[in-house]
Amino acid sequence: MAFEDKTLVCKECGKEFTFTAGEQEFYAEKGFENEPARCRDCRDKRRRSRDGGEARQMFKVVCAECGKETEVPFEPKNDRPVYCRDCFNKKRGEAM
Repeated sequence: MAFEDKTLVCKECGKEFTFTAGEQEFYAEKGFENEPARCRDCRDKRRRSRDGGEARQMFKVVCAECGKETEVPFEPKNDRPVYCRDCFNKKRGEAM
């Protein structure tokens, strides 16, 4: 089954977000029947509030693949490329 990116609307903040083909494939592999109702930011906030509210320190970076600004939960080193979530998932899929 071929998946295509879908644009969904977050029920928490009302912003549009992309439910990528890779995420859809992951949901199908895990047997999840419902699409995500919240964008990644709202899901992360909800998860943190459930887990005691301790927020991770995030670092702003520019993706080495597509040039998009993103945040990562680790301090990047200058000798290694850093990717946004979509490019990281694409690269990980190529390696398998």
